[in-house]
Amino acid sequence: QVQLVESGGGLAQAGGSRELSCAASGRTVSSYFRGWFRQAPGEEREFVATHGWNGDSTFYADSVKGRFTISRDNIKNTVYLRMNTLKPDDTGVYYCAAGPKGGSSEYQYNSWGQGTQVTVSS
Repeated sequence: QVQLVESGGGLAQAGGSRELSCAASGRTVSSYFRGWFRQAPGEEREFVATHGWNGDSTFYADSVKGRFTISRDNIKNTVYLRMNTLKPDDTGVYYCAAGPKGGSSEYQYNSWGQGTQVTVSS
């Protein structure tokens, strides 16, 4: 069983930056896809970014492309989400996920963190 713990959430100003981390424990997930999703108030959870074990299957939602960067450290079992040029629309609870199959569907991931709140003020 995999436990995922996110950190790095908080308040940011529009145009600013923030970096989220997600540490995995319980078993190694170095061969798993690692993803980030987010959920805004009153909205469904949506895909943000995913990263294959060797980076070959990395892609982003159109809404964050060019502003967010997903990366991972397989030795530390940690995935990161660097968020630049933040917008108020980026506000939400950010969840990290892990699973043997990647992609933009949350059903491809079988382990989830509890989420970390990111609030972007205008």
